[in-house]
Amino acid sequence: MLKKFIDYLKNERNFSKHTVTSYGNDIAQFSTYLEKVYEIAGSEEATAPMIRSWLAELMQDKNSARTVVRKASALRTYYRFLIREGAISSNPMAKVNAPKLPARLPAFVTKRDMDSLFNTIEFPADFNGTRDRLILELFYSTGIRLSELISLKAADVSMAAQTIKVLGKRNKERIIPVTPMLNRYLNNFSLEKNKIGIVSNFFFSSENGKQLYPKQVYRIVNHYLGMVTTLQKKSPHVLRHTFATHILDNGADINAIKEILGHSNLSATQIYTHNSLEKIKRVYKQAHPRG
Repeated sequence: MLKKFIDYLKNERNFSKHTVTSYGNDIAQFSTYLEKVYEIAGSEEATAPMIRSWLAELMQDKNSARTVVRKASALRTYYRFLIREGAISSNPMAKVNAPKLPARLPAFVTKRDMDSLFNTIEFPADFNGTRDRLILELFYSTGIRLSELISLKAADVSMAAQTIKVLGKRNKERIIPVTPMLNRYLNNFSLEKNKIGIVSNFFFSSENGKQLYPKQVYRIVNHYLGMVTTLQKKSPHVLRHTFATHILDNGADINAIKEILGHSNLSATQIYTHNSLEKIKRVYKQAHPRG
């Protein structure tokens, strides 16, 4: 049944490879626990107290709350699948509450530091320097994910319409507008690739035309952000947070931000309002006579 569940995640739910692997490992780990502690051969026979016992043991073994929440999510998805398949008649997860994650505000780079990145840092005047600057510009101007940037095809970039088409989570496509300035950068880079004879289906590539890989892009972002910010985390995802926070601060509608980011629900986008609220609080405390 586990193999069928994994196929379901891949083919019907379009989960990412990472999530499919994690969920598969979580269910296998739970099955091993049931066999060892309760001498039960299949997870179909598990009860709510058994599940709570496993989650409690995970916490006692110093697993992070985030890890335990993910494993509980894997079980929740798995038992819904078993209900759908008619393998069980009642869902034991209905009576199980996963631990709550502490609220954590997304880290972002300040506007001043982003200005420094693009206005004071000198990028090499070669193909790699031009490409790396554009990568940073695109992350900051659109908020796309690392995987979306890497998989961006040349045909997905429309200079005429000033848009890019990205393939997001669960194979959902969305169209993102780009600014006239970014559009010029995209066009100039495309012309530069043609000029030096780079042949690739991907918009961003190495000089030999090969698709970029995640660690390569991460290193580029980490290197240049390290020149302007002391943030501990300097990653493409931080630039995604930075994009969302800055345009929200400038008055963008939160529903529009949700669509640009490709969030499936508004709650995922609302976390950025907390950053803006913290900014308002700081201004209030500094400006109010009794602050």
